Amino acid sequence: MTVDDPFKHATLGSGVFYKDPWAALAWLETAFGFERGMVVTDPTGKLVHSEMRFGDGYIIVDSEWADHIASPASVSGRNTQSVYVRLKDGLDEHCEHARTAGAEIVEEPADQFYGERLYRARDPEGHVWTFTQTMRSVAREDAERLGGGLRIEGWHR
Repeated sequence: MTVDDPFKHATLGSGVFYKDPWAALAWLETAFGFERGMVVTDPTGKLVHSEMRFGDGYIIVDSEWADHIASPASVSGRNTQSVYVRLKDGLDEHCEHARTAGAEIVEEPADQFYGERLYRARDPEGHVWTFTQTMRSVAREDAERLGGGLRIEGWHR
C-alpha cells in the first residue's frame, strides 16, 4: 500500500542535532532564513521533534537524544556531515546576513571551477553549513581542465 506523505517532505532531508535545539531553531531562522515547519513538545515543554524548511528541502533540528547523536559542541567541534543549501541567487548577500547574525564564515564566497559560487559558515554549536549558487554552466571537459586535470565521471544531466 502506498500513502501520500501529508507533510510533503522532499525525497532527502537531514537531521542536525544540538545541545540547545530551541536556540538553534531561532538562530537558523535569523541567520540562514530557514522556516519552522513543525515543532513538537512534550507536556513539560521539552522539544521532542522539529522540522525546518528551506525552499523545497527540509532538515530536522533535534536534541542529543541518544548516545550515537551529538552536536559538534559535544565532540570537540568535529563535523561528520555538512548540510548543503542551494540558493537561487543572492549568495553574497546571504553570507553577509549570516555573518551579521553571528555565523563564523569559515570559507568566504568564491567562484568554483565547476560553475558554482559557495561559502561555508559555522553555527554557534559548530555545524558547518555550505551554501552554493550556480553561476554558469561548465562543460565536463572544461571542468576537468580547470580543475587541474581532474577526471570526472558523470556530470550534469
